[in-house]
Amino acid sequence: MAVDYTVIVVYLAGMLAMGWWGMRRAKSKSEFLVAGRRLGPAMYSGTMAAIVLGGASTIGGVGLGYKYGLSGAWMVFTIGLGILALSVFFSARIARLKVYTVSEMLDLRYGGRAGIISGVVMWAYTLMLAVTSTIAYATIFDVLFDLNRTVAIILGGAIVVAYSTLGGMWSITLTDMVQFVVKTIGVLLLLLPIAVVKAGGFSEMKAKLPTSYFDPLGIGGETIFTYVLIYTFGMLIGQDIWQRVFTARSDTTAKWGGTVAGTYCLVYAIAGAVIGTAAKVLYPNLGSADDAFATIVKADLPVGVRGLVLAAALAAVMSTSSGALIACATVANNDIWSRLRGAVRRDGEEHDEVKGNRVFILIMGVGVICTAIALNNVVEALTVAYNLLVGGLLVPILGGLLWKRGTAQGALASVVVGGAAVIGLMATFGILANEPVYYGLLSSLAAYVIVSLATKPTDAAVLAAWRERLAGRTPELASEPAPAHQ
Repeated sequence: MAVDYTVIVVYLAGMLAMGWWGMRRAKSKSEFLVAGRRLGPAMYSGTMAAIVLGGASTIGGVGLGYKYGLSGAWMVFTIGLGILALSVFFSARIARLKVYTVSEMLDLRYGGRAGIISGVVMWAYTLMLAVTSTIAYATIFDVLFDLNRTVAIILGGAIVVAYSTLGGMWSITLTDMVQFVVKTIGVLLLLLPIAVVKAGGFSEMKAKLPTSYFDPLGIGGETIFTYVLIYTFGMLIGQDIWQRVFTARSDTTAKWGGTVAGTYCLVYAIAGAVIGTAAKVLYPNLGSADDAFATIVKADLPVGVRGLVLAAALAAVMSTSSGALIACATVANNDIWSRLRGAVRRDGEEHDEVKGNRVFILIMGVGVICTAIALNNVVEALTVAYNLLVGGLLVPILGGLLWKRGTAQGALASVVVGGAAVIGLMATFGILANEPVYYGLLSSLAAYVIVSLATKPTDAAVLAAWRERLAGRTPELASEPAPAHQ
């Protein structure tokens, strides 16, 4: 294992070095939070793919393939569909807004009255996303170094917090590009073909497994529909995803670069399912499907390659974890803390805000690590996060982009009713039930439409300013929310 250890240690040291390099570039708020809005197509595509393909997509995707066969690709496939939909239909407009958070977009669209409540919901989502990504370090470091769970979480989490705090989005962007390359080589170019060959090829796999393993819909129509609701729609509105859109150099980069990233996700989804199916042939009696990735890596890969593939898994977890962490800190600072203390920022103060955002990343990072140590059920935590996000924020965000009759009152009602419905239904039916997101989303939509139609239309001046921003004809604002119009 010495060669494998060396590969991993070099990789981790490289992540820290890029964090240090990114610190030298992040001299303003824009540089720190959105990489100066300067990413070109290649870097944008790589970093967008890196953030959405995390530990759940890699280790979990292989686990679903082990359990269900090729239809296990659907979870990651719906993530790819979400990125494609976001890129083709919305990303150009989002990029032209020149904001930092989803809540700032809601303030611009509805007149400055929707931000803090939506900020709290978005903060809860990004926090739980960061926590679940951090928990995944325990699995990988257990395979690598036989560390206990708490030490593994602290080690992996501390590295991500360190480079994220140092250079913000520039550090995260640079590390994500490396992680994208490592994932592509480790999972697609090495683990996938080796796993298929070890399993005897597709003909041998078909001979040894039930036909349901090769049914594209074998996982079940209801499960696929739930994945679409949670992951496809979740990709459309998450702060972690939007913050990457904000880094694009132009709206064209956001559209076409994101389309490439979404297509990559579809390929990655199929690869994970095939690897899991091969693992089922090789190791049919594993205690847990989620052990399939680690088992096939440890048992079937040669020295050196094994280290690179484990580095790929580590890269997958780190990219999602760092993206969720900076999103969580951005929302906490810009959408919640700054509003609660009534801070007013001006353009000339942007350089002073780097320190504040850096402090928030450090604070949120420590909180994420402590929560990850205390929390055991990753699936439940992630389900709560996505249920709140989709049930509480999908309707007012997409409604604001697509329906000019939507009002601030309708948006607030939608967030409150949808969020409360999701929480109440999770308490009634259970966290992992499908009903909370189904009925929460319907409740949110009903509240948005009814209240919007029952209240005065949004001020014409607000809508005019909104259209100007969507068209990209106004300069970037400082981070203060738009003033409320009476």
